[in-house]
Amino acid sequence: MTDSAPPVTEHLVLRLRRYIQQQKLEPGMKLPAERQLAAEFGVSRSSLREALQQLVSSGMLFSRRGGGTWLCQPPEPWSEQRIVAPIRELLQDDPDYRYDILEARHAIEASTAWYAAQRATEADKERLRLAFDATLKLKESDNPDLAAQADVRFHLAIAEASHNVVLLQTMRGFFELLHSSVRQSRQRMYSQPPIFTQLTQQHQRLLDALLGGEAEEARRAVMDHLSFVHTTLKSLHEDEARQARSTRLPGSNAL
Repeated sequence: MTDSAPPVTEHLVLRLRRYIQQQKLEPGMKLPAERQLAAEFGVSRSSLREALQQLVSSGMLFSRRGGGTWLCQPPEPWSEQRIVAPIRELLQDDPDYRYDILEARHAIEASTAWYAAQRATEADKERLRLAFDATLKLKESDNPDLAAQADVRFHLAIAEASHNVVLLQTMRGFFELLHSSVRQSRQRMYSQPPIFTQLTQQHQRLLDALLGGEAEEARRAVMDHLSFVHTTLKSLHEDEARQARSTRLPGSNAL
């Protein structure tokens, strides 16, 4: 016996991948209900679940009990090779390089927001609205990592609307690094209601500026947002370090 999926499941996995491409579903978006997909593909719900599980295992999808199935952010081969891999090695030796990444985001995202406000097409604006709506829908998510991915999708939608491929690819690389280096802290940000509320308000201000074509306001909004993210993450990291130090005290494991 082998651990490979049955031919029927493999075929359905391919069909699901094509469906996601054809429907132009993007990370942070939710797939239709199982019953609807099973009817559309003409298969049983059990067969569909097996195929969906294959995509969940591959990291393409995330499934939440009672909450449906969502598309995750895949790694970008270009950014992985040219940006992510070299800097990840630095992060492994010294985690404080993550603050260099956050500082670089200020420079890059101020530009992408400024250009996006001037260049966004109606199709770009619709993608921005959908990406922002996805962050709202995941407010009550029991998977903060998925909520963080919706945040990433919103910021990447801004980079896409800038119509500058260099800025876009650089942004993708930054977010892959942030996902791997500060994953736990970002999850904590999205699991704390007060922080989530502030992030949502900042995103709304940014979205309004982008939709209104207000380049300078978009630049200011993204800078204020990133300053908040930087400060919040640094505070969370300091808390984690303090807790880690406290566990090393003599007798800290005593009841």
